Amino acid sequence: MWPIKIKKKLKEDIIQSLYQYDFYQEELKKYNSNVPENIPLFQYIIDNISIIDRIIEKNLYNYQINRLNKVDKAIIRLATLELLEKKVSYRIIINEAIELTRKFTCLEENKQCKFNNKLLQLIYEDIRDNNYIKKTSF
Repeated sequence: MWPIKIKKKLKEDIIQSLYQYDFYQEELKKYNSNVPENIPLFQYIIDNISIIDRIIEKNLYNYQINRLNKVDKAIIRLATLELLEKKVSYRIIINEAIELTRKFTCLEENKQCKFNNKLLQLIYEDIRDNNYIKKTSF
């Protein structure tokens, strides 16, 4: 287990890598090479991205995943994976995701924080109530 500061830094690096992945999918390794310690987790997310995105899509009402801000999408993807893994309390996962939202994208009246919080609550309930199967564990 990493110290909390390193863990938060790794999450930030993964979010940045996921953001870049949305733009440069073909050059994946180039954009992830500056954070070698997160490559297995990042690759695991990419390997499971279709499952993760389907879960996110399912819980977006009157909204589509391609309309999400790319940074928010990266935060939600990482949090969704963590919720699927069930290694940490869902409250901690959602709280950390909201902290990252606040740091990177929450601008006016906490609207983005509220949106992401509600979406992640719905995703958690969906995962809790359904048995999703992942390819492997990281």
